[in-house]
Order: sequence, then C-alpha cells, then structure tokens
Amino acid sequence: MNKKTNACRMLDQQKIPYQLREYAWSEDSLDARHVAVETGDDPAHIFKTIVLTGDKTGNIVACIPANKSIDLKKIAKISGNKKCELIPVNTLEKLTGYVRGGCSPLGMKKLFSTFIDSSAEELETILISAGKRGLQIVIAPTDLKQIIRGTFASISEK
Repeated sequence: MNKKTNACRMLDQQKIPYQLREYAWSEDSLDARHVAVETGDDPAHIFKTIVLTGDKTGNIVACIPANKSIDLKKIAKISGNKKCELIPVNTLEKLTGYVRGGCSPLGMKKLFSTFIDSSAEELETILISAGKRGLQIVIAPTDLKQIIRGTFASISEK
C-alpha cells in the first residue's frame, strides 16, 4: 500500500523531516481523541484540523490539540473576523480535497490562512493528519508553521 499522500509529498518536496504513524480507525470514531487511544500518544500532542469560515476573510484553518475545543471568539479575533463558524462537513472534501477524519493542514486544494494553537510551540513534535484516515504525520511544530505559512496563536478553550 502506498502511504504517500499529498501532505507527505509536500513535505518531501520541501525536504522537511517527518515520520508516519498508522493507526486503526473506524467510521464510528473519526475524532482526534480516538487517534490518541490508538497510537498511545498524549492527546495534547495530537492536533486536529478544523476548517472554518469567517464573516470577513472567508475560509481559514485551525489546528488545535485533540483534548481541547476551538474558541470561536479567539479564532475570529486573531483572523480578522467578527464571527467564525465551522464549515458544513458535506463541503469539506470539495473545499480541501480531504474527508472528515483525514483532513490535513498540508496539501489542501488551496493554501488558507492557518492558525496553530500556541501550545504547539512548547512541544518538540506534534501529530497531524497525513491526509487520510488511519495515518498521522509526526512533525516539528515550527516546520509545520513554516511550510503552511501558519501563525501560532491562542485559539483553543482551556
């Protein structure tokens, strides 16, 4: 089975070091907390990718730890919006090229403004989706920030 995804190819092209980690997944459990159970990793190190739309800027991406929730007021303010809301799940694949449970901040159809929760700055590595269910990328947060031209910000609820 070829494990290389668009996200992996993007990292390879830029010569950014990463590792792949596989895990068992099911349609019933697509959330990032399930990844923590399956991989044995700390949920604070597993970052889920959330796609939102802002009332002024349009679509934006947020990466937050599996054990936290997005703070819509914080992400709106930091992204230059008055209000942000999650995009409907049925538009995710058309917009990003990824399905729910396999959405990566890397290799989307378009490079959206992306915000990574500031808790990532304290970590040596984080896990993000590799762009398909059952596959994670282990990467340095600073490398992720560089390749997606992201911004570290406090965007999750405590």
